[in-house]
Amino acid sequence: MSSAIVIGQSKEMIILTNTMKNIGLDGQESAESEVDDFRKNLGPFVVAAQTTQMPIAFTNARCAGNRIIFANDSFLELTGYDREEMLGRSLDDLVDESLDAPTISGVGQEFGGRHGDTLDIHYNRKDGSGFWASTFVSPVCDEAGNVIQYFVSFVDLTRHRQEQAHLRMLIDELNHRVKNTLATVQSIVSQALRAPLDPEYLREAIESRIFALSRSHELLTLARWRDAGLHDLLDAALEPFGAASGWSERFSIDGDNIRVPPNMALALGIAFHELATNAVKYGALSTETGLVEITWSLWPSADETRLVLVWKESNGPLVAVPSTKGFGSEVIERGLAHELRAKVALEFAPGGAICTIDMPTPKGSQDG
Repeated sequence: MSSAIVIGQSKEMIILTNTMKNIGLDGQESAESEVDDFRKNLGPFVVAAQTTQMPIAFTNARCAGNRIIFANDSFLELTGYDREEMLGRSLDDLVDESLDAPTISGVGQEFGGRHGDTLDIHYNRKDGSGFWASTFVSPVCDEAGNVIQYFVSFVDLTRHRQEQAHLRMLIDELNHRVKNTLATVQSIVSQALRAPLDPEYLREAIESRIFALSRSHELLTLARWRDAGLHDLLDAALEPFGAASGWSERFSIDGDNIRVPPNMALALGIAFHELATNAVKYGALSTETGLVEITWSLWPSADETRLVLVWKESNGPLVAVPSTKGFGSEVIERGLAHELRAKVALEFAPGGAICTIDMPTPKGSQDG
C-alpha cells in the first residue's frame, strides 16, 4: 500500500494544494510572502504541525533541491535556524556532505520516490555542529496522483547514537581488560609450571597470585578502571601480610600517590605481592627486626618521564645470591619487562634484597 498522502477535495486540502504549488518556486522571498496565508487558511492543520514536539518540515517537490516551505518550531530548534533563514532553503543544504555515497544516494531516493520510508541521516546545524535524525519522508500527492510536496518528520537520534558509541567503547574496553587479565593468568600458570611439580606448591603459587590480581582488579573497579594510586596499590598488595601478622609498622613507604593506568596497576600489584612473599619466606620479614623501605620518584628526561621505584630490605637474615632464579624473580623481571617495558634490577646485598624498577610513565600520570 502506498504511504503517500493524497490531498482530497476538502476546502483546506485544496488550499494546501494551490498554496504549495507556488510557495518556494522563487526561493525564500516567495516562501516568506505566502507562508502567512498558508497558516491562516489551513488553521488547525498548521497549528497542529506547528505545536507538535516532533520536528516537521514541508518541501516543494516541484522545485530543485526540495526547498523548505514550512518548518515548525521544533525543527527550527533542532537545526538552530530562524524561520526566515529556513524558508526557501534546500533541505539538501543541511545534509552532512561527508556522508558516504550510498547514504547520499538513499537521501535522493527518498525524495524521488512515492513511498514513504525512514532513513537515518547526519545533518549539520547552523552553528556547524552535527546531529543524527531518523528521517521519514512521505510524498504529498494531488488527486491526479502527482507528487507536489514532501512531508518530512524527524526523530533526533543524537543522544541515542552517543549512547551507542559509549556502549561500544565500554565493550571494547571490557574485551581489552579480559584479554589482559587472561594473559596475566596464563603467565602466572605458565611460570608456576616451570617449578617442581609439587601439587601443593602449584596450588599455593597459582592461587596466591590470582588473589593478588583480584585485589588489584577490585581497586581498579572502584576507580571505574581509570587508574590507581601507588599508595593504594601497595596497601592492597601488602594488606594480607601486614594485617595478618602485625607488620604494618615494619613497612616504610615514601612517595606521592602517583596514579597509574590499569595495565601498570595490574603488573605492579603482582610484583608487590611477589616481593612481599619473598620477604616473608626468606627476607627481612622472616625475622623479628627486619624492615622494608619502599620509595619512588619521577625522573623527567628529554624523551620521557620515568618512574623509579625501589624496594629495599634491611635487618634481615644474611642474603646470598641464589644459584637459580626463583618463580618470584621470574614473575617480577619478565612480567614487568613485558607489560611495562621496565628495567628491573635485583640485588642480593648482605642486609637484604633490593629491587629497583625503572619504567616509563604514561602521559597523564599524576598525584592522587
